[in-house]
Amino acid sequence: MVRAPLRTFAHEESGATLAEGLLVMPLVILVFAAFVEFGFAMFQWNQTVKALQFGARKAAVSSSMVTGFDPVTVTAAGSTNGGVAIPVGALGPWTCTGRPACTAELNRIVYGGATATSCNAIGTGSPAMCQLNPRIGINNVRVTYMMSGLGYYGRPGGAVLTIRMEVLGITFNLPVLGALLGLNNVTVPAMPVTVTSEDLNTNSGS
Repeated sequence: MVRAPLRTFAHEESGATLAEGLLVMPLVILVFAAFVEFGFAMFQWNQTVKALQFGARKAAVSSSMVTGFDPVTVTAAGSTNGGVAIPVGALGPWTCTGRPACTAELNRIVYGGATATSCNAIGTGSPAMCQLNPRIGINNVRVTYMMSGLGYYGRPGGAVLTIRMEVLGITFNLPVLGALLGLNNVTVPAMPVTVTSEDLNTNSGS
């Protein structure tokens, strides 16, 4: 009397699909979340690159951000070699990262104002890096001025430099995979952007 129901129960398959679905569903959700978060990570990567490109361009047409560094003064030191090309590595590099190594110029480029300590709202102050990527702060940016091999001692506009801007210490913001797998600790690469300077005083007020 008992064996028949047990045998029937053992061969019952009506709930197999539901059981398989419940086993597979967490994996499907995780894979879907991974695709979504990968796209979000690429968006953050792109935000960072665009912010660096903007900051490097603005630095190229602005006054020097390094306290006490003026390329005109630098070339004046070699005035006895007037007209002689300044080779790569002859002077510098000069690095600016965070306070107090830099002047208010870095505040202006990162936050939109020389006295700003956080991101200015879009439409107030001057355009800034943080408006392209709100996670970038003054301590997340390193600017390096290097001799480009162009220009000469005594050049009226000062030395011709390359300006390298890179990001430091920013991690990807991944809400799901960060919580599940700890991927919020993955650091965004430095992604340096390099431009050739123009005269470093032409756009210092904007």
